[in-house]
Amino acid sequence: MRSRFDKELENLNLELIKMGSLIENSIETSAKSLINQDLSLVKKVNEYEKEIDEMEKTIESHCLKLLLQQQPVASDLRIISTALKMITDMERIGDNAEDIAEITKYLIGQKFIKDIVHIPQMAEATISMVRRSIDAFVNKDKQLAIEVCEYDDVVDDLFMTVKNELIEKIYENKEYGEQAIDLLMIAKYFERIGDHAQNIAEWVIFSITGEHKYE
Repeated sequence: MRSRFDKELENLNLELIKMGSLIENSIETSAKSLINQDLSLVKKVNEYEKEIDEMEKTIESHCLKLLLQQQPVASDLRIISTALKMITDMERIGDNAEDIAEITKYLIGQKFIKDIVHIPQMAEATISMVRRSIDAFVNKDKQLAIEVCEYDDVVDDLFMTVKNELIEKIYENKEYGEQAIDLLMIAKYFERIGDHAQNIAEWVIFSITGEHKYE
């Protein structure tokens, strides 16, 4: 019975890795859709979001079956409950990536009011956070999860940089205001993605220690 349960937990890990990969692709594609002003990439993000939603349902169903059909001990319950919490944040990350792509639709054909170098950096940072938080869960690596939580400061700092630069552009020319707001919203969604990735890492720490904190 235990060996069967352990096999199911391995399958759960594989499903989470697959969902994580979809999310990474969605974040990366949303950033590329902005940089390249490419409508086809916007549509690709929409497709990823549908797949992410389906994966959330699949993993949720798997977790509930484990709870109902097996006899998990306390540590197993933490793992399963953590997976359920993780997929909620993962699905929201997919939503945020789609939100970024939706705003991008209105920027296609416009000349950017400033170099958007920091926004792709935010995308790269959040992708790293998502990937490492899931790796931490699969490998039961508390230290890696802590590092993910701390790395959210990098995303926050990048957001403040983008915000301050956009405010300066509005001061230069009020006509920049509409695009500046769109770019600021995109940066804000990336910041939220970082927050969700941090949430995932904090739940990973809970699955290992039973405590939902990393200090």
